[in-house]
Amino acid sequence: MKKKTFAATLVLFIVFINSGMLIVSLITWRESIAAEREKVLAEHFVISSGLIGDMQAVKNRGGDVEGSMAELMRTYSRYSQNRNNQLAVSCGSDWIYYAGEKAPEGDPESFWNQVDQSERLVFMQKKPSAGLCVYGRFPAPFQEYGLWYRADIEDTMGTWRIMKNMLFVISVALTFLFALFLVEFLDILFKPLREISAASRVIASGDYHTRLHVGGQDEIAVMAGNFNLMAEQVESHIQMLQDTADKKQRFVDNFAHELRTPLTAIYGYAEYLQRVPVTEKERFECTQFILSECSRLQNMAYQLLDLAALREVQMESCQAAELFRRVCEIMQVKAEKKGILLSCSCHQEKLAGNMELLITLLNNLVDNALKASSPGTDIRLEAKEADGKLILEVKDQGIGMTKEQMAHIKEAFYRVDKSRSREAGGAGLGLSICERIMQLHRGEMVFESHPGKGTTARLIFPI
Repeated sequence: MKKKTFAATLVLFIVFINSGMLIVSLITWRESIAAEREKVLAEHFVISSGLIGDMQAVKNRGGDVEGSMAELMRTYSRYSQNRNNQLAVSCGSDWIYYAGEKAPEGDPESFWNQVDQSERLVFMQKKPSAGLCVYGRFPAPFQEYGLWYRADIEDTMGTWRIMKNMLFVISVALTFLFALFLVEFLDILFKPLREISAASRVIASGDYHTRLHVGGQDEIAVMAGNFNLMAEQVESHIQMLQDTADKKQRFVDNFAHELRTPLTAIYGYAEYLQRVPVTEKERFECTQFILSECSRLQNMAYQLLDLAALREVQMESCQAAELFRRVCEIMQVKAEKKGILLSCSCHQEKLAGNMELLITLLNNLVDNALKASSPGTDIRLEAKEADGKLILEVKDQGIGMTKEQMAHIKEAFYRVDKSRSREAGGAGLGLSICERIMQLHRGEMVFESHPGKGTTARLIFPI
């Protein structure tokens, strides 16, 4: 692009500067020729007027005008030759006098026929040197005579040629200087484009942190700003893809770990029953453990199916009070067994959602709160409106979580307390299902927790 711009601009400049020099040269040439023409016509007029006066005097004395022509022209010829000019006089179709070694080129009759007594013929001759010629007829009674005068303009033409060559040299010098200036100017002009190109190559190589300096408000600055915006979007999407890939990898790793632990135990107890003589009590204990692990695998499979099946739901108007009532009925027995108080605080808040999925969502949150709480504490369900949104909260007074733990609790198979969750039969998929349910309801699930002070799960729904 830079080379094309340089070549096109330089060609246009050369055409422009040479056209200007050519026009100046032509104007100068025309003005020089016009000045010489006026000068030659004036000299021709002076010579012809004096010659006519001399011829009239000879005729008045009764002399031979044609025979006296050499004597009459002597003074004019000497004047002309000193200036390297030429004179000739014609009579009829013959040259009766000429100064120099030979007569002028051309037939006097042809000159005669081209002009009348009130006009003069002016023309250029290039050989043997540049000259401007004038031919004019004499008035009566000498109408058969004519004067040819040639003025040498070689000096004028030489001066014009020198000027023309100087203009050509100036044109070449200006073109060279302009080319140097153009190289520097284009280098400055295309510098932002080179930076954009270099940044593009860096980004293409995998470094998405590169940004361009944006200065000014011209088109280049706008393009640089758009490039930075594009780079930010690309980096954001790449980071998002990387995070998604990491989550998928952690899911696969955790899933493989969750399968490996019960399968190893099942295989070990089955092999033990097959190879070792055991009592009836030992057989019962082994089969009981196998059934427990199979039940845990079955539960995990059902939860995975639930997570995969959550694609779209049918919304309806739900009362928060009714939602809390049904959740408390389901979880009350489990709460009483652990000695934990389960309470609700709600007015007549409404939300658009799927009642069964919302019950599953709150059941999972309450179940997690029960696992993290100690006997004698309480778990509270509360519904309220704030900032134009409906908020459902599940508060406990349990062990709480650190910031690092809260960063991973929504990931599949993640457990804050792995040993206690396995003993309780959890697969670590509950909050993943909850997060998916909140996405279907276009809501947000956030947690607030401190170690030893309990956890608050906050569900934020648009009204």
